Amino acid sequence: MKGERHMEKQAALLSVADLTVAFGGLTVVKGISFELHPREIIGIVGESGSGKSIACRAVAGLLPSSAVATGRVMLEGRDLMRLDETQWQQVRGRDLGMIFQNPASHLDPLRQIGRQVAAPLIRHQHLGRRDAQERAVELLADVGIRQPEMRVKSYPHEFSGGMKQRAMIAAAIGCGPKLLIADEPTTALDVTVQARILKLLKDLNQRHGLAVILISHDLGVIADICSRVVVMRQGEIVEQGPTGQVVGDPQHAYTKLLIDSQPSRRASRGWRVETKSAETSPFLAVEKLSVSFPVKRGLVAGLLNRGEATFLALDKADIRVAQGETVGIVGESGSGKSTLARAITRLNQPSGGAVKLGGEDVLGLAGEGLTRFRRRVQMVFQNPYDSLNPRLTVAEAIAEPIWRHGLASRREAAKQADDLLEMVELPHALRDRKPRQLSGGQCQRVGLARALALRPEMLIADEITSALDVTTQAQILDLLTRLKQERDLTLLYISHDLAVVSAFCQRVYVFKAGRIVESGAAQQVLTEPQHDYTRELVGAVMHLAPSSQKKGLEPDHAVG
Repeated sequence: MKGERHMEKQAALLSVADLTVAFGGLTVVKGISFELHPREIIGIVGESGSGKSIACRAVAGLLPSSAVATGRVMLEGRDLMRLDETQWQQVRGRDLGMIFQNPASHLDPLRQIGRQVAAPLIRHQHLGRRDAQERAVELLADVGIRQPEMRVKSYPHEFSGGMKQRAMIAAAIGCGPKLLIADEPTTALDVTVQARILKLLKDLNQRHGLAVILISHDLGVIADICSRVVVMRQGEIVEQGPTGQVVGDPQHAYTKLLIDSQPSRRASRGWRVETKSAETSPFLAVEKLSVSFPVKRGLVAGLLNRGEATFLALDKADIRVAQGETVGIVGESGSGKSTLARAITRLNQPSGGAVKLGGEDVLGLAGEGLTRFRRRVQMVFQNPYDSLNPRLTVAEAIAEPIWRHGLASRREAAKQADDLLEMVELPHALRDRKPRQLSGGQCQRVGLARALALRPEMLIADEITSALDVTTQAQILDLLTRLKQERDLTLLYISHDLAVVSAFCQRVYVFKAGRIVESGAAQQVLTEPQHDYTRELVGAVMHLAPSSQKKGLEPDHAVG
């Protein structure tokens, strides 16, 4: 492309040569080399454990003391590998900025957002506190935070996930760095928020000439804004080149696997199983279900422009699910998806409406009746690390509900736990590990095995693949499909990933601000949306087009 030909004539802004990183006797980055040119956006893609984040932390001088890094990392001719910590503190923030996957863990919960954005300005540009605070307001406005004059005084917990990510970007770009490293900045964000963050990075690239390294496990995200892509596997670069070329005509088997694992490429994998109509014979019937939460008067009520002491999170939702059907629930964070799931399972108390399972009134159940219902309907949560007891081993976590419900002795429950491990395709060697000793995909399988331990008739899966690699995501969905068929499971699948829902679910309900705005056959709703909000969701999806549409893959990047 013209931009790429021009780029080749420029000297590299960043040059990484033979970079190797080891922890003890384990080498996790194995002699990788790549270049980044001024005003360029490149993507580094690969599964968890591929070494992409460790490599970029080495570039930014953020490796732990236990790591040993060798090779050469040149930024505008300066060898970053030779810097001591004092010199690094001058480079980070001023010449090189970095934003992380989970902004909540990198923002100080006790400091106002404005002070955190202003801190690099005070340190590197020697601004006074008042001038730095005024500049922080400008930066928050620059990254699209509304009412920045008010928001500088907010604390991180008062920001949504997308707003926290924007605040981190504001802090990272405040001193005008030449290079920004974005480590999985959109993982687990809603598709609309994801699209806005990527558009922001693209705008910063175009308006300020900011060079960007975008780390992701999602090739669809990479294809949307990156001019070149570097594919990593097990610490090595297996392929790199122009994005359109790598995605449109991949040469390495691993790159092909990443592309084929995209949900938009796997709709023909047989994930859908035909069922009878839910309108004539609903297994689950949700009728005008509402959920309200009390809120403090003052700030929250003022932001809502009303004085009520309650917040209506779910407003008269009507849903029908047939026996054996897979129904998708989609919408942004705060749309009421998880509130619906928790109300159905009686983890939240509804303020009105009805829930019926097989014709039985769920909301009126108590005692043994409620216990029996919870055996019939189980929930799998988004973050298995939070939902599993960290003190229990894998086998103990799976066996616990079996003996607690009196379905077997502890010894027999332990045997059943081993059978369930095999069912969810986890090796027996993992049975004595704790949750934190497992990968995200492995831990999610444990959560699934625990939910299946009571032999439920229905599973409610709440964003269970949102933060997983596309290959692991595909494996979990393949597993769910098999288990659905073997156990005749009914599935309510909650997700913000429309590509997954389109490929996996028969029907879909679209939620916005606690209300259902559209519903119908999944492929029809998500390919021919009728409501403006559904159109916005669909329009925000980053996906890989089939090979017959390779021209559509060429990113509209800014180079030179």
